[in-house]
Amino acid sequence: MRSRYSAYVMHDRDYLLQTWHSECRPPELTLESGISWISLQIIDSEHQDDRAVVEFEARLVSAGRLDAVHEVSRFVKQDGRWFYTSGDQLSPTFKSRNLSRNEACPCGSGRKFKRCCLR
Repeated sequence: MRSRYSAYVMHDRDYLLQTWHSECRPPELTLESGISWISLQIIDSEHQDDRAVVEFEARLVSAGRLDAVHEVSRFVKQDGRWFYTSGDQLSPTFKSRNLSRNEACPCGSGRKFKRCCLR
């Protein structure tokens, strides 16, 4: 899960497709530009043999707006590697909102938003 989040941060389309189970993988993947992923919180996880479920919330900034993706993702393990199979979108745990340039950056850096994730 964390490696797929990192791939979204780095816009690594190839890695995302490689870690998607072959039976569920989309033919192509378009990543939105202008998104800054700022944090990942694992809320819950369950693991049993070759199956796993992870509930997470990933916060992002897009066009000066703080938002989040809240999902329950399912994974299957094959040949020692985990593959994403599907996910159910949930409502984020907070209300999305516009960010002021001078407020503290929501990524937790301690810097102002304009000097951190807005750049």
